[in-house]
Amino acid sequence: MLERPLHPAGRAILDAAPDVTVAVATDAADFASRAREAEAILLWLTRVDRACLDSCRRLKVVARYGVGFDTVDITACTERGLPVAVTNGANDLGVAKHTMPLLLGFARRLTQYDAMVRRSEWRSLDGPRIGELAGRTVLAIGYGRSGARVARLCAAFGMRGMVHDPAFPTPRIAADGHLPAPHWRAALAEADVVTLHCPLNDSTRHLIDADAFARMTPGVWLINTARGPVVEEAALLDALWSGKVAAVGLDVLSVKPALPDNPVLGMDNVIRTPHSAASAQETLARMAARAAHNILDVLAGRIDPGFLVNPEVQRSGR
Repeated sequence: MLERPLHPAGRAILDAAPDVTVAVATDAADFASRAREAEAILLWLTRVDRACLDSCRRLKVVARYGVGFDTVDITACTERGLPVAVTNGANDLGVAKHTMPLLLGFARRLTQYDAMVRRSEWRSLDGPRIGELAGRTVLAIGYGRSGARVARLCAAFGMRGMVHDPAFPTPRIAADGHLPAPHWRAALAEADVVTLHCPLNDSTRHLIDADAFARMTPGVWLINTARGPVVEEAALLDALWSGKVAAVGLDVLSVKPALPDNPVLGMDNVIRTPHSAASAQETLARMAARAAHNILDVLAGRIDPGFLVNPEVQRSGR
């Protein structure tokens, strides 16, 4: 059962599989109705909680079109022996490539200069001050696939990299050429750039709060390509209005789509994108193919545990 139409690269894989019937929901109510008879569901935005799972008696796998799983009750799935599969390795390059233009856009003042040229102003030497990435210190919070790629790309631009991720031992981070930052709040005072690449869970919700902003160096840049609620939006607005934060790149917001009265929509020092970091056609194709294989592999009992959020379900044989 698909929440929405799947990229042809994935749909072809499902259609070619014997004894597999693919249904696509027309809306949320149709999805909820059809999911009750489905053995597999593929999710984009739909939330799956205990009540939903209780109604899906035939379900054998919950698959995500992406790597985030904050919309799925993992505990409830694990209790029911349901594998939750994600598309690890399919979209990290896209997210990393999206992060770097945001950084370069800040450094080169691209939005301001674009606006000037549109106003027929042709000033370069006395326009907004352009800076370099080289020599700046970046703190990457989250060192999964996308965070690791961003750290490497920042190093290639001559940036000093600090990394915080409790899931990775400090020797591993140091061996990759980055400075481990186990105490990330203390490290905020050293960072010229903070870029977020962590999952959304109970420990990361509002991770970047008023206290975090207070610890940051004046004029810091912040990029969030993770999940909107990782940043406390009211605290972010205060930091922008006070000038503590000089520039922000947001691929995600706490409420999507953006509400018309959200102040970030009118700020010239905020670059906004609609959760499009992983939306290149090549990335969408990789995610679709991986999601399709995940579904078929679980149904056949042969999935690589590296694609499972709860591999203990597979090990227990439930």
